[in-house]
Amino acid sequence: MVWQAVVEQPSGLGESPFWHPEEQRLYWLDIPGRQLLRTRPGTGLVDRWDLPQDPGCVAPVAGAPGALVLALRDGIYRARAWGGALEQLAPALHDVATTRFNDGKCDALGRLWVGTIYEPRDAARAALYCLDMQAAAQPALQQMATGVTTANGLAWSPDAAHLYWADTPSHTVSRRAFDLAGATLGPPQVFQAFAPKPPGWQSGQPGYGGRPDGAAVDVQGNYYCALFEGARILKIAPDGTVLAEIPVPAQCPTMPCFGGPGLKTLFVTTARDKRPEAELQRWPQSGCVFAMPVEVPGLPVQFFQG
Repeated sequence: MVWQAVVEQPSGLGESPFWHPEEQRLYWLDIPGRQLLRTRPGTGLVDRWDLPQDPGCVAPVAGAPGALVLALRDGIYRARAWGGALEQLAPALHDVATTRFNDGKCDALGRLWVGTIYEPRDAARAALYCLDMQAAAQPALQQMATGVTTANGLAWSPDAAHLYWADTPSHTVSRRAFDLAGATLGPPQVFQAFAPKPPGWQSGQPGYGGRPDGAAVDVQGNYYCALFEGARILKIAPDGTVLAEIPVPAQCPTMPCFGGPGLKTLFVTTARDKRPEAELQRWPQSGCVFAMPVEVPGLPVQFFQG
């Protein structure tokens, strides 16, 4: 299996990719570029939407063709069409001077779960939030978990009985029991703990395998974890066994997703923003989105209900 660049134009920091089954398009974000992008693979054409703030994640909206929900720095917004007006659904509960929304997805009932990143990175002050537009109780946005610095790796098992969540700086992925009907979480259990970065390590040197960033899950329940600065994705079984290591043609893969016919294409976003020049010479397509065929299909994107 060989990676192919989906588009030649790189992003600064690609994130939050999802495959839209109705449009047959791949969507993703460029966080420092403040853009939402989309393409139909094979065309080479990319639509770009300039956003007013740093985006963290994006998801499609159910029952509203073309509509999207986006987590921006100061709140969660809905757009009824590509490039349309942004309607705030909920203001952020965090201090937007130090914290922004980051990795997020919808659960099987259409609630948006989104974590934050505490940008000083000197304390575990980030959290996981849930936006439920169907609940009678207010506020619609509620804090669900804390104790991390950079929230990443959000995903669910195929039966929605477990939620995965990563804290990138601590090199840890946790798994929690998840009650879909009640949107409640059990206590965290360590699913994967990766070795920390050695002091003085530089890009291109051996001895560091990367830290957990975004993730996706296939129909067998395997967890695909992008390892930032590790130039690889790990395919991890539900029991924590590493089944495969998939090298990526960039030092910093950020988040995988499944799409294409039968959801048997693995896509991954990557980063080039603020990376060393030697690294970009070694991996000139850093920042591009890559795709490769896989044998086991992935889980489809869940649509936002609201």
